[in-house]
Amino acid sequence: MKLRTLFVIPGILAAGLVLAGCSTGPVESTSPQSTTAPSVTEDSNSADVMFAQMMVPHHVQAVEMSDVILAKDGIDPRVITLAEEIKAAQQPEIDALNGMLKSWGMPQASTDGMAMDHGGSMDGMMTEEDMAALDAATGTEASRLFLEQMIVHHEGAVEMAQIEVDSGTNPDAVAMAQAIIDTQNIEIKTMREILQSL
Repeated sequence: MKLRTLFVIPGILAAGLVLAGCSTGPVESTSPQSTTAPSVTEDSNSADVMFAQMMVPHHVQAVEMSDVILAKDGIDPRVITLAEEIKAAQQPEIDALNGMLKSWGMPQASTDGMAMDHGGSMDGMMTEEDMAALDAATGTEASRLFLEQMIVHHEGAVEMAQIEVDSGTNPDAVAMAQAIIDTQNIEIKTMREILQSL
C-alpha cells in the first residue's frame, strides 16, 4: 500500500499526490485527505516556508540518486523498484510544495539537487563526493551504497518534517510533513532489511 494524501493546488495540480518525502513505498495506513489548497489568505509561518523551500531540493536530489542507480546494470530488483517509486513520486510533490510557496506569496524553491549540500548537516543531503561515489559504484556495491545513502537522506527528511509538525501552522504543509515522517520511517526499516540480505 502507498500513503497518499490529496493536495489540490490551483493551477498546479488536480490529482492526488503521493506524500512520501523522498520516496514512496509500502505503508500501513492512509492519511486523511485534504481537499483545501493553501491560498494567499491562509495562515502560514516561517516554519511552513522553510519546510517547503528545503524539501524541494531534497526531492530533486532523491530523483538524481534514483536516476544514477536506474542507469546501472546488476542492481538488486528491490532497489530498482524503490528507485522507480522515488522517481515517480517526486515531481508531483515538488509541484505541490512550490504551489504552496506561490500561494503564500513566497519565491519558488530551488530545483538544484545540490542546493542544500551542507556536508553532513541535519538535512541528510549527499555531497558531490557522495554522488560521485554512487556514480562510480557497480553491481551489488552500487545497490548497497544507494540504500545506505538513501537511509541517511530519509533520516534528514524525517527530521525536517518533524520540525514542520512541531512548528508549522499551515494544515496542508503539516499534513504533508506527518505523511513524510510515517512513510520514511517505514521505508528506512525496509531499506535496512534489504541491506542485511544483500
